Amino acid sequence: MPDLRLFEEYLTIRRVIPEKKLSYYLHWVNSFIASCQEREVSFNDSHQVDPYLNLLAKSKEEWQVNQARDALRMYHFFISRAEERTFSAKDIASTEAWRLVAKEMREALRLRHRALSTEKTYLQWLRTFYSFLKGTRPADIDSKDVKRFLSHLAVEQKVAASTQNQAFNALLFLFRNVLDKELSDISDTVRAKSKRKLPVVLSKKEIDKIFAQMDGVYLLMVKLIYGCGLRIDECLCLRVKDVDFEQNILLIRSGKGDKDRVTMLPESIKKDLQSQITENRPLFELDKSTEGLSGVWLPNALERKYLNAGKEWGWFWLFPSQNISTDPRSNMIRRHHLHVSSLQRNFKNALRHTDITKNASVHSLRHSFATHLLEKGCDIRTIQELLGHSNLQTTMIYTHIAGKNITGVKSPLDP
Repeated sequence: MPDLRLFEEYLTIRRVIPEKKLSYYLHWVNSFIASCQEREVSFNDSHQVDPYLNLLAKSKEEWQVNQARDALRMYHFFISRAEERTFSAKDIASTEAWRLVAKEMREALRLRHRALSTEKTYLQWLRTFYSFLKGTRPADIDSKDVKRFLSHLAVEQKVAASTQNQAFNALLFLFRNVLDKELSDISDTVRAKSKRKLPVVLSKKEIDKIFAQMDGVYLLMVKLIYGCGLRIDECLCLRVKDVDFEQNILLIRSGKGDKDRVTMLPESIKKDLQSQITENRPLFELDKSTEGLSGVWLPNALERKYLNAGKEWGWFWLFPSQNISTDPRSNMIRRHHLHVSSLQRNFKNALRHTDITKNASVHSLRHSFATHLLEKGCDIRTIQELLGHSNLQTTMIYTHIAGKNITGVKSPLDP
């Protein structure tokens, strides 16, 4: 088992946690080792870890128990990497070495609670990078390889600037959190041309035309997205408990950046939402009575913290899938929410049956929400909060496409 000083160095260099929390994480690992007394310590054995955490819960605050659990998971990840690195240092084939790197990258992403979509995207870029290097071992790559790859994307693949930046973020994560290397200056990399694109915004009449071509649960979902300014994933992940009919608010949990926020609930769809919730109840009762079926997925550590919460009515999906499927991370069989492609496909079909020529998508409804509020005179800061933007500059893009002259400035041509 590696020395705790190496673990401390790893946490410090990789900036896995804030520096002020470092001593606490080391304390919890030390405390757990001491609790095992003379037994062989296993950081992945629930028969050792769970009793320790349960004992902590009797005298410590909830956040301290969660912090201790996080510390033990991080240390387990660290020592397992150290053991595998010893094996990978031998002269194994390049393919096997990259397979190990992919495994470590997946574990590192999950340790930091990155979204499943981010995990898939980063691993796809890892595979593309591996193909580009044509057999070079992970231990032999450096910043020059990254420069060549990013330049290749810009010059030969002619990717957009956002795509090149996405690839860079994936490789930066690879170097810092898996290969334990720092990228040197890559400023001389050929950059993809950055084009300023204004978002596609639909008028109220165009939105009504699309709505007229949709029905059922998909119509309700697009009305929610437009009426509340939701991202498509935020709509799909809504739970029964997230709808507050009394206060007319909708709670968005773990949105982009893992942030929670509150937005308004349109009065015009409250009855449809209540009907949707009522229709979901038999499906919930069926799942609850089916033996061997896990409850719905819960974010982060909630599934361990509240063992049966996934089978409670409040956590049930607002838009559940009609079919049972396998969780891609845990391999548990459970009911998930509707798939994103189903909503996108229904929206595109509706769009084709209208005379709208704009290249609109479901996300255009969120753009339209912000623009229409701005045109009605809503404060830009309020719109920022409703959209969940961290940076006001992101929200300011809508001032360039608002249909009305919100600045109040008159043209010199007018009297």
